[in-house]
Amino acid sequence: MAGRLAIDFGTSNTVLANWDQIRQQGAAFPLLNYGRFLKIGDERVSLIPSLIHYQSDGNILYGNQVVQRNLTNSQRTFQWMKRYISLSSPAARKIDGKNVSHFMAAEALLTEVIKSATKELRIEDEQIAVTVPVEAFEHYESWIHELAANASGQRIRLIDEPSAAALGYSARLFANQAYLVFDFGGGTLDISIVRQEEPSIAGQGGRCRVLGKAGSDLGGTVIDEWLFEEVLNINGSNPSDPEIEQISRLLLAECEALKEKLSSADKAELTVMNPISGSLIAARFDRQQFESLLERKSAYAGIEQTLQRALNDARERGFEEDDIKMVLMVGGCSQIPSIQELVRRRFGSERVRMERPLDAVARGAAAFVAGEGFDDYLQHDYALRMMNSSTNAYEYKPLVRRGTAYPSSEPLASLTVKATQNHQEIFGFYICEINGEKMSPRPIMEIFFTESGNAKLVTLNEHEQEGRSIFCLNEKQPFFLEADAPAYKGEACFEVVFGLDSNRRLLISARDLKSGKNLHKDFPLVKLN
Repeated sequence: MAGRLAIDFGTSNTVLANWDQIRQQGAAFPLLNYGRFLKIGDERVSLIPSLIHYQSDGNILYGNQVVQRNLTNSQRTFQWMKRYISLSSPAARKIDGKNVSHFMAAEALLTEVIKSATKELRIEDEQIAVTVPVEAFEHYESWIHELAANASGQRIRLIDEPSAAALGYSARLFANQAYLVFDFGGGTLDISIVRQEEPSIAGQGGRCRVLGKAGSDLGGTVIDEWLFEEVLNINGSNPSDPEIEQISRLLLAECEALKEKLSSADKAELTVMNPISGSLIAARFDRQQFESLLERKSAYAGIEQTLQRALNDARERGFEEDDIKMVLMVGGCSQIPSIQELVRRRFGSERVRMERPLDAVARGAAAFVAGEGFDDYLQHDYALRMMNSSTNAYEYKPLVRRGTAYPSSEPLASLTVKATQNHQEIFGFYICEINGEKMSPRPIMEIFFTESGNAKLVTLNEHEQEGRSIFCLNEKQPFFLEADAPAYKGEACFEVVFGLDSNRRLLISARDLKSGKNLHKDFPLVKLN
């Protein structure tokens, strides 16, 4: 059962695409009530601003309706939702006496968009594609999968954003060539190296094989936060000053506009007035100052590191950097001149293309749901969480390594389970998803919205950073083995073996060592990313 509709939920914009059967390609689908058109080259691309506004009369505005009424900076407007959801941020805001989280706001926006699109396209009994970042944790995938399924009533297929972007450029891809997709958007930097393969059946599209991929939390919103901090430093102001908090949302929006202006102009300025006190916050930037800020914040180094991780993955599969036929630029931040120059310097100008920076992901996802496919592998490490009684801290026993292809033909891991205390009968298994690349050696600053809707700069502590790098997949529904008889501390009780099926489900087989009974055979524990 194929489909037509694809949804690319972005930090700044959401793009819909529909598969054109006649032209055999995806095309951005305009949802006129909520979208707007932006001219890119010779084409107009339909975008839905990822905005939702809760009016005091109980009505809700979506997407471009918020922009048209000049309500983007209202304290009753939610934006940048994807970034907060990806990071499991608990931030919420009081709206008419009720706590509204970014999860709730995004669910309301996407539900309305999906319902409107499926109704307009008359979609029934079809698959729908939804894109996710390369580094998305299982909680994000589960959330958006369930939301889309509930909103549409259809079967949902997920595809990572840069791989979808490669399919979005499909008219320019050639079989058996390797391509690098550089996807630098509002929330994340995602890089994939893919190879377009020969069509398997006449009249059908070829498959894309993923050779390497890597991602980071560096995105446009992070750059906006750096500008926000820099503007305050220039003006000798503190983000916790009451006057700054009053204009924080407007100031942050102006920082975003400043970033966009410096992508096309050599100079830009910013001026924000506090409507209550009349005080001004002003700053002038030229492109050199902006690039110096990116350098000081290690933006270029972070991009190079992410590129190298993806290239290292591809090298393990037999592909070198020189084998890359073309680099495909995607995302709003890929239009920053110094970022383009970094990529051109690395790969050569003749290999860099950016014809579809904003709609390639959605167009490619539409191709994917219409029949294009991928040979893929796991993006994160997965481990069994155990408590060390000596240190009273968690330790992690590796089960599945990043880069593992699925399904597995051989067991991925096997271990003997021993009792940790006398008279133990119950043994719990907690499976964790681990992404060590997200741990940063420097303090992470993040914009946090207060209940009143004001923006504040906060520093994440070490525990908070770790919490965003390790995620327990079955915390609420752990898997248990029960021994036939109570065991003594240190006694070997079970032999367990782990595998992986074609749906990315971690499988467990278990045998009781005392009785010799086989308790489970390829029982699905959790679905991996």
